[in-house]
Amino acid sequence: MQIDQRPVGRRTMPRMAAGFAAATVLHMIAADSAGAPDRAAMEPAGAVGPLTALPAALSAHRPRPVTTDAAPRFRPAPVRTRPFEEVPDIGHAMVLTFDDGPDPLHTPHILDILRTHDVRAMFFLCGEMADGNPDLVRAIADDGHTIGNHSWTHPLFTELSRARIRDELGRTGDVIEKLTGAPPLWCRAPYGVWNRDTFEIGAAMDMEPMAWTVDSLDWTEPGVTSIVRRIREGAAPGAVVLSHDAGGDRSQSVAALRRYLPELLDEGYRITVPHRR
Repeated sequence: MQIDQRPVGRRTMPRMAAGFAAATVLHMIAADSAGAPDRAAMEPAGAVGPLTALPAALSAHRPRPVTTDAAPRFRPAPVRTRPFEEVPDIGHAMVLTFDDGPDPLHTPHILDILRTHDVRAMFFLCGEMADGNPDLVRAIADDGHTIGNHSWTHPLFTELSRARIRDELGRTGDVIEKLTGAPPLWCRAPYGVWNRDTFEIGAAMDMEPMAWTVDSLDWTEPGVTSIVRRIREGAAPGAVVLSHDAGGDRSQSVAALRRYLPELLDEGYRITVPHRR
């Protein structure tokens, strides 16, 4: 899956979506950096404003999923109207997230760096990548990281029917559960663009929607120094950082992580993952 082979606007959508909920409140218990995920009580956030028009070119860059007739097997979660963008009330801590993987070239390096510093992160996996790299999915889970659902083929959900959104999330959730023994409890919409159908279907599959506070823009390959600078400038208690471990050449993302992670730890930040209970 070469997600970087997309129109130039691939990550303009997340920046639009990032304005949805700057003041989102998330009541949860954050795990210790070596802890394992559980369930946390959360309160619904406020309403999302209307989406602005999106570039039509975004709809044509991916093959359409094949709809299945599999019945959902998940417990319902609260239906949100906006994704969570930060994790408040966790002290001097941050959350690192990696999208679009797992990738056999870059994901192992990211896992090695996280393991070296004994920290946990969130990995939002695309189903087609997870299905093609089962050992990496198991390695992510075995290291105690939180695995989220990032759809099967990374389509723009606002251009899909409910049945196709359900298929994208359902197939991915099935693969993750098959490989790790547990269904994903978090989801992230491709491009960071959400709609009512996505929130409702995700909730029916017992997944909470997670966005981000800081976009590293690493997908643009702006250079290691630029990626590090964006993350360092956005660092704050409760911040959620978006980076990528797949979708193209992520060597800059790996090199940047190797630089900014020890710097954040030296500054007293605890790198953690959210819990649900």
